Amino acid sequence: RAKNFGLLGAMFGLGFILGPVLGGLLGEHDIHWPFFLAGALCLVNCGYGYFVLPESLPAERRRAFEFAKTNPFSSLARLRELHGVEVLMWIAGLSILAQFCLHTSWFLYTEFKFGWTPRDNGLSLLAVGGMAVLVQGFLLRRVQKWMPLEKLVCIGLVSATIAFAGYGLVPLGWMIFVIVAANVFGYMVQPGLQSLIANSVDPSRQGESMGAVSSINSVAAVLGPLLGTPLLAAVSHYPPGDWRLGAPFYLCAAIQGVAAVIGLRHFSRTPHPAAKPSTLPAA
Repeated sequence: RAKNFGLLGAMFGLGFILGPVLGGLLGEHDIHWPFFLAGALCLVNCGYGYFVLPESLPAERRRAFEFAKTNPFSSLARLRELHGVEVLMWIAGLSILAQFCLHTSWFLYTEFKFGWTPRDNGLSLLAVGGMAVLVQGFLLRRVQKWMPLEKLVCIGLVSATIAFAGYGLVPLGWMIFVIVAANVFGYMVQPGLQSLIANSVDPSRQGESMGAVSSINSVAAVLGPLLGTPLLAAVSHYPPGDWRLGAPFYLCAAIQGVAAVIGLRHFSRTPHPAAKPSTLPAA
């Protein structure tokens, strides 16, 4: 499962590379074209999911569909029913919150501190997407053979904490790329956590658990900008290169650090089911 979740993450990284490139090329001709392409791709994705994508859950493990459970808030409310994964959900939620806080501050921060242009930021996204493809698509499955998934997640959380603090502290823009490349284990956190959550719940509740993770991600996507951008606005009057401009990233590091502490304490006390070879088709 970690391998399959890693492949999903790698595809996200690939989209992280191609999306800005296509959007930029189309936007040079007409500012409306990138939105038309995004809508068309969503429609194609919907059609593929409905008509082509096979149902991977065996019939005997399926549960009756209940329309009330499609409400994302109900998924959050039912987290109490998913015994054994509550702490993992907290770790995943804090980790993704730190990432969304970083994402919403990135462009303005690099412009304020380093004077980066859209081209420079595009290259930084290319680097992040490339690392996601490399680590989640290829390295994760190999590293998992000689290191338990719990240990990978803990190392990744610590690595991401250091990386986020580093983004705020570095005095020169090129150092950002060094940190992006060095934060190898940080890219393993989300697929690793998703795999641990999937291994910890009954097979009939796989969809519900992943739905809960998606709901947490959506909440983090709302809270991240509310935390990061006001903090950046509060320090934006400092001169370029001032270390205090990195305040949003110090907050990200603090949030990720809390997730790391919770993870280290949790995994030292609670054994988790070993990751089994997935019977599902590769993502």
